[in-house]
Amino acid sequence: MAETATVDQLMLQIADKYPTLSKQLKIIAKYIEQHRTSLMLERISDIAEHCDVQPSAIVRFAKQFGFTGFSEMQAVFRDAYTAQTGPSPNYQQRIRKLIETKASPLQSGAMAREFIDASRSGLDELLSGLDETRFEEAVKLLHKAENIYVIGVRRSFPIATYIVYALQHTNKRVHILSGLGGMFREQIRSIGKNDVLIAISFTPYGKETQACVRLAHHHQAKTLVITDSQLSPLAKHATVSLTVKEGSAFAFRSLTNAMCLCQALFIALAYRLELNVEEANAIDGYDE
Repeated sequence: MAETATVDQLMLQIADKYPTLSKQLKIIAKYIEQHRTSLMLERISDIAEHCDVQPSAIVRFAKQFGFTGFSEMQAVFRDAYTAQTGPSPNYQQRIRKLIETKASPLQSGAMAREFIDASRSGLDELLSGLDETRFEEAVKLLHKAENIYVIGVRRSFPIATYIVYALQHTNKRVHILSGLGGMFREQIRSIGKNDVLIAISFTPYGKETQACVRLAHHHQAKTLVITDSQLSPLAKHATVSLTVKEGSAFAFRSLTNAMCLCQALFIALAYRLELNVEEANAIDGYDE
């Protein structure tokens, strides 16, 4: 595995094995997930200190996943992120790099086709990797909720606003945490133990979203997390977590998979709510 591993493949393996790892190795797994972009620069002693474990535990962790030691595992992250040691390029820089790397100008239609193809590949991956048990748990969670709060910032904001729009077509009380005026804390302060927070966030994970998840947990509310890894910092307090990875083209990630997953959640919830209405009507008719 070590010869052909990519970061994504390794993180998938870590997520699969995570429940069976020892307490020490779970701490290391979480650290690696949260610091994957800087791991190539860190010494084994630094990681051991941050995780409050011995360096030998780091080596043992690497061997769990087919590496001869920490250095070989670190090389996977170095190969993946050498080009990303500087600040993330903004949109204009990405477009300019795209122009520089192509021998001739791209036609708009060709660009559209490539982006659509990347999105379609992402949907195929979403379909094949869908955890139906977790999805069912998510629907049950929303079905039982008295109030549903939703947060998603920056790139995740359009996904959050869509699911709020969709859920407004049910009889559920739905609240979007927009943070208008910097008032995330004030907007979530009324959440209670019979409510659910839907938190949507992907790498590098919005700090505002993480804070709202912690506040919801403090108020004993349930949390449905939609993110890109079971080891994301949001998953720590999740009642149910659904993972979704997006296709990308020209260094831009699509929103197709996350939007599709949210649409599926809404349709499944609406179906269940309507089913319960029909069952209730049938019982009432029988009683008469």
